[in-house]
Amino acid sequence: MHATPFAELFQARAFMRFWVARVAGIMANQMLMVAVGWQMYDLTANAWDLGLVGLFQFVPALVFTLPAGHVADRLHRGRIFAASMGLQALVAAAMVVGVWQGQVSREWILALSVLLGVARAFQMPAQQAITPLLVPNALLAKAVTLSTAGMEFAVITGPALGGLIYVWGAGAVYAVCLVLLTLAAALALTVHYSHVPARHAVSWGSLLAGLGFVWHKKVLLGALSLDLFAVLLGGATALLPMYAKDILHTGPEGLGLLRAAPSVGALAMSLALIKWPLERKVGHKLLWAVAVFGLATLVFGLSTHFWLSLAALAVTGAADSISVVIRLTVMQLETPDELRGRVSAVNSIFIGASNQLGEFESGALAAAVGPVGSVVIGGVGTLLVAISWLKLFPTLAQRDHMDRPGSR
Repeated sequence: MHATPFAELFQARAFMRFWVARVAGIMANQMLMVAVGWQMYDLTANAWDLGLVGLFQFVPALVFTLPAGHVADRLHRGRIFAASMGLQALVAAAMVVGVWQGQVSREWILALSVLLGVARAFQMPAQQAITPLLVPNALLAKAVTLSTAGMEFAVITGPALGGLIYVWGAGAVYAVCLVLLTLAAALALTVHYSHVPARHAVSWGSLLAGLGFVWHKKVLLGALSLDLFAVLLGGATALLPMYAKDILHTGPEGLGLLRAAPSVGALAMSLALIKWPLERKVGHKLLWAVAVFGLATLVFGLSTHFWLSLAALAVTGAADSISVVIRLTVMQLETPDELRGRVSAVNSIFIGASNQLGEFESGALAAAVGPVGSVVIGGVGTLLVAISWLKLFPTLAQRDHMDRPGSR
């Protein structure tokens, strides 16, 4: 029943080229994170430093993301994505040189983390806002689902490959990342669409227009802030090197599997959503997905068994996949194209805060109460957020379909 729309999607050549570019770029980024995290923990054995890697990526992302959204509404989004891939390729090249010359230090890693933060600040709004220009609205929900599946495939294979290649040294991982990022940049440059730049002048009002739009659209504000607080509190990514080494007693290959586990669950859920799309009661399903994410985080935090930990992380990924598909589809359908770059920038800030700032929060809290206490507190916090949003954002909780009420 749903095969025909996806067959049409596969025939959208610009979308599929960008899909491949995005998968290659995300895979490389995940490999970078595995190598950088393990190398930092090898250098310092300090949870605080693991948190700092996230913080040093978040701060520049926070500073540059709103201007990046404005740029995404004025310039060709495929070229912005390509430039971001190019900057990340330079970071990978610098790490290759640093490893080969024995110059990699705590400060070296933190300095290059700043550049990664700048690159991702421009990548995320362009990456999200380009999809509606490559497919018709009728295929948008399926395009988001397929993009999510591709992203999860990359997040699975990236950490797993990174962990395996790390056996030959960090320099080998960074070299492979350099190749993948260069490929992603080259593919993105071949993506063409009818580009109509926004005509507004640059001003504080235009820079903040996306923020104002989200603030007044309570459905968007609820969906984006739900993801922000849930992942900010419940994410345990920064602590995975510590869990792998000190609690689960495994090496870099085990760390790669732990980092990949959420995406195994997310990919499985994305494939299920391709066959059985979310059509009714999407608001309640979103809140339930966040609650399940919190419960699975609690299980992971308390587990001392490697395979149980992998399973718990896989469940967090499956739950997060439901959240991503609902949130991104509703966001794109609710937002006019001339604002999509800036609204995507607001979403990127929320994602960056939940991921990079969440890594810092996890590391800082782990330094105070230990890794288990940090993850358990985060899981409980995520459950409380899901319950609170049911009351704070009733229009989100009561949302029935993906598209706007009255547009069916």
